[in-house]
This record gives sequence, C-alpha cells and structure tokens, in this order.
Amino acid sequence: MTGGPVTEPVSVGLLYPGHSAEDDFPALAERLGGRIRLPLVHTSVGEDAHRVDALLDLGGPDRLADGAGRLAESRPNSIMWACTSGSFVFGWDGARQQVDRLADLLGKPASSTSIAFVEAARSLGLERVAVAASYPEDVAGRFVEFLGHGGIEVAGWGFRDIITAAEVGTLGREQVIGLAVDHDHPDAEAVLVPDTAMHSLAWLDDLEAAVGKPVLTANQVTVWEGLRLAGGPTTLPGLGRLFAGSSG
Repeated sequence: MTGGPVTEPVSVGLLYPGHSAEDDFPALAERLGGRIRLPLVHTSVGEDAHRVDALLDLGGPDRLADGAGRLAESRPNSIMWACTSGSFVFGWDGARQQVDRLADLLGKPASSTSIAFVEAARSLGLERVAVAASYPEDVAGRFVEFLGHGGIEVAGWGFRDIITAAEVGTLGREQVIGLAVDHDHPDAEAVLVPDTAMHSLAWLDDLEAAVGKPVLTANQVTVWEGLRLAGGPTTLPGLGRLFAGSSG
C-alpha cells in the first residue's frame, strides 16, 4: 500500500538587496517547521544609502534581472522584491512595472514590499494608518505618497533619519518597538513600519501588544504577499493580526 502524493511546501522566492536583516526569513521558516520555504538571493548594491538616487540604482532592472536569474534555480511559486524603498521610490506605476518585469522573467506571480503594504492594509480593511519609518524625511515622504496612490490615508508619520540599511539592521527589539510606539497616531487604525533592513518577524505580537493595534512591518507583509500570490497559507502563528486568519 502506498501513501498519497507528497506535497511540497509553498516556496516564496525573495530578492533581497545586500545584507542587513535577511536572517529574519530563514529564522521564520525554521520556527514554522518547514511549512513554507523562503529561498533568498542577494541582489547587488551600488551604494548603501537611503537616498533617492541610490535607491533608484538599487532597484534598477539589471540588478533585479541578475538576481531573478539566480533565484530561478530555487523554483519558487512566487517572487518578491523584498525591498520597500527600492520599490516605492519608482512611484506607483514604476513599482508595478518593476514587478511585471520579474513576473515575465520567471513566469511566476511577482510583487514587492511596497505593493505588499497596500495589499495587506486592504486585506485588513484599513483606511487610515500611521507610518513609522527609519528613513530620512524625503524618502519617508515618498512612501506616504505611495500609500496615498493605493488608497491608504496616512493620519501621521515620523522618520528616524537612518541613512544606511546596515545601521537599520542593527536595531534591536526595544528600538523597533519604540519606533512604532513613538510614531503611532490616535486616528490611525494600524502602524506601518517600512524597511526590510529592519528585523521584525520574531517581535510582531510584541509590537502589536505595545501599540495596541495592528502593526504591519516590511518583512511581515513581504512574506504574506508572497504566500498570497502563491496560494499558500496566510494564517500562521506569531505573525500579528495580518496572519491571524482575517486575510484569507
């Protein structure tokens, strides 16, 4: 007597620029006991700087195409450009074109962290949010504009003025929680914390407990969007309100 077919876990392929908080993802996959796969390829970085010119270079088509070519070996079910600032800096239409190219290259559904924030907010029925950004003011402002294009009103926003992704990656649990708490707004239904260079996946329940409302972080929405596109599980433990079962 033979058993049924072996079902492979859903695989979300991640294109991640440089090195800062990429260890968030394998740690999550391990905590979930292999229920999902998160193969990751590092894309090249010219200058590590939260500056518009550097970010436009970071998210350029050649860098992403090179990463996509290497990611193809992992045969992911979906692809995520796991970078917030390197997607929203291109504007609403540019960010869509960016992921459309990735989808064409690998023949799989693709998205980016910036787009994932909008999709996640919509899935929770959020209309008004606060933004707690690690970026300089001008870059954070572009994220606020991007959310507006997606129909998400920003009630209030703040920025930490950290220039490099490397420095963001050193922020610990208390600093990340402090960032979210400090930049919450009484009229906001949730707090959004952009930047995939920031660790967050182990602290999502703590973040929401501290703020008292849903918190969406870059690495969280990246995984959620990739799973949603791949038809994988979006109800998972320890990952905040977004993964609590309301998103379907």
